[in-house]
Amino acid sequence: MDRTQEQRSTREPVLSLRGISKHFGAVSALTDIDLDVHAGEVVALVGDNGAGKSTLVKILAGVHQPSSGSITFRGKPVTLADPSAALGLGIATVFQDLALCENLDVVANIFLGRELSPYRLDEVYMELKAWTLLNELSARIPSVREPVASLSGGQRQTVAIARSLLLEPKLILLDEPTAALGVAQTAEVLDLIERVRDRGLGVIMISHNMEDVRAVADRIVVLRLGRNNGVFEPDASNQELVSAITGAANNSVSRRASRRRAQSAQAPAPEGRP
Repeated sequence: MDRTQEQRSTREPVLSLRGISKHFGAVSALTDIDLDVHAGEVVALVGDNGAGKSTLVKILAGVHQPSSGSITFRGKPVTLADPSAALGLGIATVFQDLALCENLDVVANIFLGRELSPYRLDEVYMELKAWTLLNELSARIPSVREPVASLSGGQRQTVAIARSLLLEPKLILLDEPTAALGVAQTAEVLDLIERVRDRGLGVIMISHNMEDVRAVADRIVVLRLGRNNGVFEPDASNQELVSAITGAANNSVSRRASRRRAQSAQAPAPEGRP
């Protein structure tokens, strides 16, 4: 049993959803969703467009309220009436657009809306705190006084995650954290997610990139048409994941896997060396 499995078996979940449903008029975006996330665990939420991933994250962020179902956070039933309530409980969200101000520097973005002594800013302490957060994440940012506009995509993601850690949350939601990033920047963000997990935080990560998901996730939860459609370990095959996401066992991935198995069976055994 590895570290993460042992944690899951001995600790109660930091977040537990049971029977979460969300209706927009006659449209059912989510139906009877169950989900558990433990401290020190990365849970990847995957599914096709329209599967309900973003709706679920918005419910957890307090943007939407569920039509039915229960949310338990750190062992207690909770109601996430608005984003402030979610933040107050310890649920931080980093949306895909990051919500950064490009004309402001790193310090100003990290403390945006949470400035210390707003009528007379404590610039020195804010800068020290910013450096502390970034150093804990082993961030590669040349200066906290650099405007965000001059940073790379991976560095901007780092600033957004550092800002979410400012209030010491217990759970972080990451919506497509590696979208539109290059190879090096993607690796930087994946390393960052691992460091957040190592701090003992629960992480929910939405992604369409299966390789990124496999790299950091401890479990992969598949949604399809607003419903649970399987929970997988990161070593699950592409065929299993694609079948769960699309609902079709016969697809290009499964056909390719079948052809490879057939070719392997027909290939002659290598001759032994004398």
